[in-house]
Amino acid sequence: MESIYILIPIAILLVAVAVGIFIWAVKSEQFEDLERQGMNILLDEKNDRTQDKSNKVDPE
Repeated sequence: MESIYILIPIAILLVAVAVGIFIWAVKSEQFEDLERQGMNILLDEKNDRTQDKSNKVDPE
């Protein structure tokens, strides 16, 4: 029974921290554009390959 007096405040504290982190993430616009980062990975790969080909010098 005494452990409940310790576990309940710890649980409330953890929930408060989780809610605080979620509110911070929403206010700092972390969830605004979720698809852009996935598309950047695909687009950057093509750009890197074309730059590598243009930087190579022919040995002739």
